[in-house]
Amino acid sequence: MFTPLQSLKEGHWFKLICGASFQHLPAVRSLTLAYTLAGADCIDVAADPAVIAAAQEALQVAKNLAGEAQERGFGYKGNLPFLMVSLNDGEDPHFRKAEFNATECPHDCPRPCEKICPAQAIVFNSIKDNYSGVVSQKCYGCGRCIPICPYDIIYTSSYMSTPGAIAPLVMSTGVDAVEIHTQVGRFVEFQRLWQAILPWVDKLKLVAISCPDGEGMIDYLQALYGLINPHPNALIWQTDGRPMSGDIGDGTTLAAVKLGQKVLTAKLPGYVQLAGGTNSYTVAKLKAMELLKRAGEQGSKEAEEKNSSFSSAPLPLCPPSISGVAYGSYARVLLSPILEQLENQEVSNTNVKATVRLEEDDVLLWQAVELAHSLVSQLKSQQER
Repeated sequence: MFTPLQSLKEGHWFKLICGASFQHLPAVRSLTLAYTLAGADCIDVAADPAVIAAAQEALQVAKNLAGEAQERGFGYKGNLPFLMVSLNDGEDPHFRKAEFNATECPHDCPRPCEKICPAQAIVFNSIKDNYSGVVSQKCYGCGRCIPICPYDIIYTSSYMSTPGAIAPLVMSTGVDAVEIHTQVGRFVEFQRLWQAILPWVDKLKLVAISCPDGEGMIDYLQALYGLINPHPNALIWQTDGRPMSGDIGDGTTLAAVKLGQKVLTAKLPGYVQLAGGTNSYTVAKLKAMELLKRAGEQGSKEAEEKNSSFSSAPLPLCPPSISGVAYGSYARVLLSPILEQLENQEVSNTNVKATVRLEEDDVLLWQAVELAHSLVSQLKSQQER
């Protein structure tokens, strides 16, 4: 049985990104359940107590279904994945939502926004409540609807809160890990957020730092490592190639892989994990470039010793390969047909307020797990044999 930290050390860590702005509780619950049963190591959710509670409930349901998952040949053995929350140190694309006034839409508009939205967050005359516009809880801020609107009436609103207000609220909910979204040049903002969560750091099993590329990125990450002292039990550098673009096509994975290579070459402490544009092509690309550790392969002894202890020594070596992959929009869209069927069941129910949960529909449940496993197994296949 692999624990999440073992998966990270062995180089087959799989993380599901539900979305830092994605607060649609039924979908968060279903995604968490399906990907946990498929063998995910980490579930990353919005820093919202209601979202965290929905994910925690799904984790407990998954634990009760562990035996059946094993019988069906899936990777889950009853070991719960880490539950991670995403925090940002400033304004970030992950923390915005689209908005528009549907009454301004001409009747003859072809509604390209509705077709392009990967979260099905844009609706017109919803059967459920006769609503038209953006369903805020579903929108995770990818921004694809904005340039495609023929009448230029879609805009975004950023949702921000001070670190001091967010941290106590979410850190007391029993999460296992925290991911901090930052950008080059935001050292002061990062420092302010780090001070807010510092009282809980020793209770966390993992801290991840997510940063897109930019001039001076490596120097910036080195400065952050110097700041986070005492160091967490385990540290991940999430290389955010092209955020929220994994469902677009195979080309999006290249940016994530290239950025991962850049951070590996810098030999930062901790583990390197890809994100941003990751999809079904990512693992194949990593294998072709020999950036994934093979089953049974040993990493640098010096790297493993220093990664396990996280001493304050300057720039200890990191493993010379990618330790894991995080999947966001691609993983969510992969299961969207199942989630849509669940929603349709809820709408057609005689009691409109009744929620149909994924585990209550045995056929849809294992279809969802099968779909999730088709992605998880790309990283796990060698270890599952």
